[in-house]
Amino acid sequence: MRVVSLLPSATELLSFVGASEELVGVSHECDYPAGVEALPKLTRPPIDHHAMTSAEIDAAIGRHLSETGSLYALDAELLEELKPDLILTQGLCDVCAVSLDVVREAATGLSTNPRVLSMNPTTLGEVLACAVEVGDAVGRGSAARESVAALGERLVRVREAVEGLPRPRVGAIEWLDPPFSAGHWVPEMVRLAGGEDLFAREGEPSARLRWGDVFAAEPEVLVLMPCGFDKERALLEARPLPRLEGWSGVPAVRSGRVWAVDGNSFFSRPAPRLVEGVEILARLLHPEAFAGPPPATAARRLDPSLPEAASPTP
Repeated sequence: MRVVSLLPSATELLSFVGASEELVGVSHECDYPAGVEALPKLTRPPIDHHAMTSAEIDAAIGRHLSETGSLYALDAELLEELKPDLILTQGLCDVCAVSLDVVREAATGLSTNPRVLSMNPTTLGEVLACAVEVGDAVGRGSAARESVAALGERLVRVREAVEGLPRPRVGAIEWLDPPFSAGHWVPEMVRLAGGEDLFAREGEPSARLRWGDVFAAEPEVLVLMPCGFDKERALLEARPLPRLEGWSGVPAVRSGRVWAVDGNSFFSRPAPRLVEGVEILARLLHPEAFAGPPPATAARRLDPSLPEAASPTP
């Protein structure tokens, strides 16, 4: 089978079910597992987010969506050349992948008449169900179910480790300028990790916030997880926060429990690594229940005493 993936999470799901060798084309953002970046790229973005601030990215995305209706362009000629039997995509978020309408329109003109599988999970359980759906679609359903069961066992171990412990109030922020709550599966991840999400409900989309309201809610742990950014970029985006009025009075700041995490790998994408994200959160919220901190590549503590700086150690 020849498979095209138009979003990073679908590429991860295909690898998870053991069918990476069937992948013939990807999106411009697909970067995991290693090696997929060498495959033909079927999409391209209208902006270079590497050279822009968060505020500039937010404004450019809003402007482009209002003008064109789709944030990304799809290379229909390359799609025909690749002759896919299956196209993996989504319709949940216009910022995450090329518009579903664009994909369907392109697929109808292909000689191979491919199946378009659109996955739109809003909870962790639905993400794991998508893994099974992809497995079934490529003839790897049995392996997918076994792998999902193993992920479920990891979640059970986290639940048992944090059971009965106090549940800290958590501010999970998925964009910093302007601030947005982390929605959909993240509040569920916070709950499973032993915390209480202050700004979003399970299964519901993210929402725009104001930093004043975030500070007024008095989060005991603040987790900065900008969508699409790794830990280092999250640290960079967090540098101006100590200058904001009210920052120093936030309980999370006073106790040194403000963390920048790799949102791109473990929180933004509806893929199996969300389970690792739960494990990371659990170590941030309940360090007393685990043998050590999360990997330094995944999370880093901000030093609240140094304006516009981050601590050199996790």
